Amino acid sequence: MESYPKLALEHVHEMTAIAMRDPAKAVSFQGAPGANSNIAALQYDAHCLPLPCFSFEDAIDAVKDGRASRAIIPIENSLHGRVADIHFLLPESGLLIIAEHFMPIQHCLMAKDPQAKLTSAVSHPQALGQCRHYLREHNIIPIAFADTAAAAALVAGNNDPGAAAIAPPTAAKLYGLHPVTDNIQDADHNTTRFVVLAKDEALKPVRGAQDDQIWMTTFIFEVKNIPAALYKAMGGFATNGVNMTKLESYQHGASFSAAEFYADIEGAPGDAAVDRALAELAFHCNTVRILGTYRQERKRG
Repeated sequence: MESYPKLALEHVHEMTAIAMRDPAKAVSFQGAPGANSNIAALQYDAHCLPLPCFSFEDAIDAVKDGRASRAIIPIENSLHGRVADIHFLLPESGLLIIAEHFMPIQHCLMAKDPQAKLTSAVSHPQALGQCRHYLREHNIIPIAFADTAAAAALVAGNNDPGAAAIAPPTAAKLYGLHPVTDNIQDADHNTTRFVVLAKDEALKPVRGAQDDQIWMTTFIFEVKNIPAALYKAMGGFATNGVNMTKLESYQHGASFSAAEFYADIEGAPGDAAVDRALAELAFHCNTVRILGTYRQERKRG
């Protein structure tokens, strides 16, 4: 908690104290009060008690330790791609994905003096990447920081007239900065996908027999280190008509002997087609592990 800028700490302590009174309603998020994840938590559950955490690991640990019932974590962005390290953190957390949430992201350039010549902008690496064209065009040096709202608190607490922050517009009001330019993201479609994690099986959504909503299943798998293993493993989804909406590879460990993959599909275990596809996948893999099954919030394609 002491890693936050001084101006953010008062808000952090206040929100933490409120969340601790009712952990069942608490939703942990990475960032300082006013960060995009804070906003996403309240969009997902308007009655929740947001619990600020300095890192993704801290937000996950808050759920594992019982200080929050759920965590909301950004997983990917339409402009800047995968959120770093999240593919390692999710499997290691032992938590279940119980929901997804999509949030349009609007970035505001803010400073102590809106008339000053700005030479640098502080923000989370994802936000800097989503605004890279604007920053280059205006000769502003990007400086990475822990999160967007904490960057606003940092700039507000320093005396550098050329320093700005990139954060949600609400952070400017929260930390006493002045908006310089709104909507500096590189595209209007800038959207971040969040996943909601929980430990308690009781919070896992239940799929009824008459439920006609589309469901998503997220899983990781490691293919066998043989020729065409991935091709063969994917064949079951094609032949059974199961739509795979996401497939990403990553290396786990130092052996580099077999790739691991992170995947999203439409459907859920219990669907005959999904069960057949997963069975065929398992035949060609060393391991398959489901991370969660949840209702689709946004139609793919």
